[in-house]
Amino acid sequence: MKRALITGITGQDGAYLTEFLLQKGYHVHGIVRRSSSLNTARIAHLYSDAHDPDALLTLHHGDMLDGSSLRTVLFKVQPDEVYNLAAQSHVRVSYEQPEYTADVVLGGTLRLLEAVRDYADSGRPVRLYQASSSEMFGAAPPPQSEGTAFHPRSPYAVSKLAAHWQCVNYREAYGIFICNGILFNHESPLRGEAFVTRKITRGLARIKYGHQDYLYLGNLEARRDWGFAGDYVQAMWLMLQGKTPDDFVIATGESYSVRDFLDEAAQQLDMDWKRHVRTDLRYMRPAEVDVLHGDSSKARRVLGWKPKVSFNELVGMMVRHDAELARQENTLKEAGHRVKTSHV
Repeated sequence: MKRALITGITGQDGAYLTEFLLQKGYHVHGIVRRSSSLNTARIAHLYSDAHDPDALLTLHHGDMLDGSSLRTVLFKVQPDEVYNLAAQSHVRVSYEQPEYTADVVLGGTLRLLEAVRDYADSGRPVRLYQASSSEMFGAAPPPQSEGTAFHPRSPYAVSKLAAHWQCVNYREAYGIFICNGILFNHESPLRGEAFVTRKITRGLARIKYGHQDYLYLGNLEARRDWGFAGDYVQAMWLMLQGKTPDDFVIATGESYSVRDFLDEAAQQLDMDWKRHVRTDLRYMRPAEVDVLHGDSSKARRVLGWKPKVSFNELVGMMVRHDAELARQENTLKEAGHRVKTSHV
């Protein structure tokens, strides 16, 4: 039975990847930060009692800011594959916390790479997947592929790019099997509510059911290549099954504006979003990324990967999920419970 170690296992991608690997027969181990409140809701349905000897999902305390904890978990688990998904991944927040973002995204990756290097030097074969980001392309003209020059436009993107090149360097200098997955925007009902796509579907659904009046957004003209996170985690796995480590762009090859996303979500909810959406300058980036539009022809050719969920289907699954949450809020309200307004 193969063993996989996932950093960032409690996030959207971590949850989908965990489910995917469990279905493949892996024993999955995840690193979680110690907290007084649990943050495992996305993987709760996959987790069984730690005392169960047949449990195939095991969680370990660790932190990307603590290299010793990463090394301890790595040598304890002895994984065949490591997936580094941990990050402070909110672009706008990275402007407010640039040092923390760099320490987690770049510093955390470097700490993990050093632990993996020691682990590999001990004679244990291991393969590492690094979650790079389309934000590294920034102002580069579309479509963006593996051969496109990077031009990052945020502290998050700069940190991701530095981590990307660290992984390339460790691959070339130490012969470690490392793949960088340059994933374009990927969404799902598990997306955090502070990210624009989920903010739209959650906000419009709550407006539809009377829980809030307005939705506050930034730049509606920014265009992104949006795919389904469940499709993209398969690409992560495929990269580590190859004979030669390499870097791959993962994208749908289609781009839509935030306005397009609003149009589709509102249409599925049978409402007019223009009556409810307001612009808030706090959500504008100091340096905007106008268009991200990926060319994933290499991944389709080499990995045999292609997206399965269309843009309309993706928006639909998110709208249905958040409409159900809004209906549940109605039930609570009718039962006398107070329903809070949106905080994002």
